[in-house]
Amino acid sequence: MKKAVVLLSGGMDSTTALYIAKSQGYEIYAISFNYGQRHFKELECAKIISEKAGVKEHIIVNTNMDAWGGSALTDSSISVPDSNIHNGKIPITYVPARNMIFLSFAASYAEVIGAQDIFIGVSEVDYSGYVDCRQEFIDAMENAINFGTVCAVEEGKKIKIHAPLVCMTKSDEIKLGIKLGVDYSLTWTCYRGEELACGTCDSCSLRLKAFKEAGEKDPLQYTVI
Repeated sequence: MKKAVVLLSGGMDSTTALYIAKSQGYEIYAISFNYGQRHFKELECAKIISEKAGVKEHIIVNTNMDAWGGSALTDSSISVPDSNIHNGKIPITYVPARNMIFLSFAASYAEVIGAQDIFIGVSEVDYSGYVDCRQEFIDAMENAINFGTVCAVEEGKKIKIHAPLVCMTKSDEIKLGIKLGVDYSLTWTCYRGEELACGTCDSCSLRLKAFKEAGEKDPLQYTVI
C-alpha cells in the first residue's frame, strides 16, 4: 500500500485532508506538533482522530517555537484578538514560518518510512491571510524538498505535497468531509484552547461561517455564538 504523511493538527482542515488521503487508498502516517501553542487541546483531538481513522502511525513532534514567540498562539504575553478577518492585514495569530518548519519535519519522516506523498490541509480561499497557506508556498517547499532529500536526488523518488483544500471553500470542505465520514465533533478549531470554543477568534469565526454556509450544524459547543 502506498504511504502518505499527513500533517494533523487536530483541527477541521487537517482532519479533512487526512480523510481525503485515506479515501485515495493511502496508508496514513500522521504527524502532529507540540510547538508551544496555547491551544494545546488540539493535540488531544489529533490523538483521538488518528485512532478513529485507523492510521498506521501517529507521532507528536516537540518543537519549542514558544522560545521566541512572535505570535499570539505561542506568546502568552500577546492576547488572542477577536475576529477581524476582513481588515486585509496578517493577524497576530500568524506563527512565523510554521508550515515551513512542519513540512520540513514531514519530509524527513516521509524519507525514512519510504513515503512519497505529504498531505497538508491549507486553504487560500477561506483563511486568515497566512502567507504559508498559498499554493505558491506549497510549490516552493515541494521544490526545495526534492532538492534536499536523498530519495529524490539520488533515487529518483520525488516527494509530492498535496494540498487538496487549497482552492476549496470551507463550506465545500465540510460537505466533502461529511461524505467521507469525518466526525467534526472530534476536531478543535479555537485559538484560545479553553474548555469551550470561544466563538469569536478568527478560527472560530471562519468555522462557524463555513458550517452555516454548508447548511450543517457545528457539533462544537461555544461560549459565544
